[in-house]
This record gives sequence, C-alpha cells and structure tokens, in this order.
Amino acid sequence: MSNLNCIHPDAKIGKNVKIGNFTTIHENVEIGDNCEIDCNVNIYPGARIGDGVKIFPGVTVAAVPQDLKFRGEETYAYVGNGTVLRECVTVHRGTASKGKTVVGDNCLLMAYVHVAHDCVIGNQVIISNAAQLAGEVVVDDCAVIGGGSLIHQFSHIGRNVMLQGGALVNKDIPPFIKAAREPISFVGLNSIGLQRRGFKPEEIQQIQEIYRIMYLSDLNVTNAIKMIREVCPPSTYRDEIINFVEHSNRGVVRSAI
Repeated sequence: MSNLNCIHPDAKIGKNVKIGNFTTIHENVEIGDNCEIDCNVNIYPGARIGDGVKIFPGVTVAAVPQDLKFRGEETYAYVGNGTVLRECVTVHRGTASKGKTVVGDNCLLMAYVHVAHDCVIGNQVIISNAAQLAGEVVVDDCAVIGGGSLIHQFSHIGRNVMLQGGALVNKDIPPFIKAAREPISFVGLNSIGLQRRGFKPEEIQQIQEIYRIMYLSDLNVTNAIKMIREVCPPSTYRDEIINFVEHSNRGVVRSAI
C-alpha cells in the first residue's frame, strides 16, 4: 500500500491486497483477499468486495444512489469474487427498496459501465463499454450486454442472453436468446453462446422449439405458453422460460422475424 492513499482505519482489507496511489477507501468497507485496486479509485461506505477482484483507475463503488427517494439509509454494494471493474465503472449502493446492489462472481464490467441502485447482476456476466443500467435492473447469469446499451429501470435480462450493442431495452428479455433492433426484439436463439457454455445439441434444439412456438407461430404470448406446455416435454429449460415469461412485469420482447 502506498502512503499516497487515504484509507479509513476502520476499513477491513484482506490479505495480499494491492492498492494504487491516490485511492480513497472509506469506513464501513470490506475488501477480500488478493484484490488489485488501481490508482484514483473511490470506495465508499457500504462496499463489500470479494476475493480476487481487479479494479481499474477511476472506478467508484458504493457511492450514494442517484435516486431522489434515497434518505441516507444504510445500504450496500456487493462485488463478487473474481470480478473485473474496468476504467471509470460506477456501481452505486442500494436504497430502501432492496437495500443492496449486487454484481456477481467472475463478471467483466468494461470501461464506463454504470450499475445503478438495487440492480442485481448474476455471475459470469459481461457488460461492454459504456452500457448504462438504471435502477433495479436484473441481469441473470452469463448474459452479454453490448456496448452503449441503455437498460430501462426494472427490466429483466435472462441468462445466456446476447444483447446487441447500442440496444434500448424497455422490455424483459427471456433467457437463451439474441435481442437486437429498434424496438428491441427477438432475433434468434443465442446458439453459439449456448454451445460455448456447454449446452448439448439436444438441449439447444429443445430450447429452439420452445421459442419457435413463442415467436414464430403467430400466437399471442398467453396462447403460446399454453401450447408450449401442451407439446413440449417438461424440462428445466421449458419451465425456466415459462416462469420468466409469466412473471415478467414489463412484458417480454416480441419477434422481429
């Protein structure tokens, strides 16, 4: 650690942590072992940073949220093990709504990404440069968000989704698909991403059949879900997709095909 830092004596810092010059770490902060924190980083009260996290210059973690309803309540911002926060990423802490903002394990948040209050980001998520997530967005495991995307508050992005760069997201995006165009739409299955994640050919085919019914059969969502239940055999993937759609608060994207 350099003597050019400002580290509060009550901050809890793990073993083998490297901290660059001109970094400020406030009280009520916990940092795990084997982290690398570069210069000019600001880590505010409520930050909970896991093991092996890499934080690049200009990052801010656990700043107070940009929410006019925030009244100074004690809330948190969690960054999971092995996650990388590139230059000038901002992760704000939660509000009374959920109490915490969460970025999961082994994520990559590229330069200038913003994660607003009460967001929940799963594990192994990649968020490309300058994507902006508004409050209370949920991104499930292994999703990939293209650079410059703007995600409306309360939106839900399913796991293994591939989202086009520059996307304007104001609908929920079900798992395993590619989403693109304006307005944001279903443009196909994320088959290459699923293959890379170890999905078997028969599993990909099953998922593809579910989305063929949902998006290519001219049925509305309610009737499509009814048909999926009738003709697609029960499986983890079938039930995950049905559950996602039936619990969508913003409504799911429609097809551009």
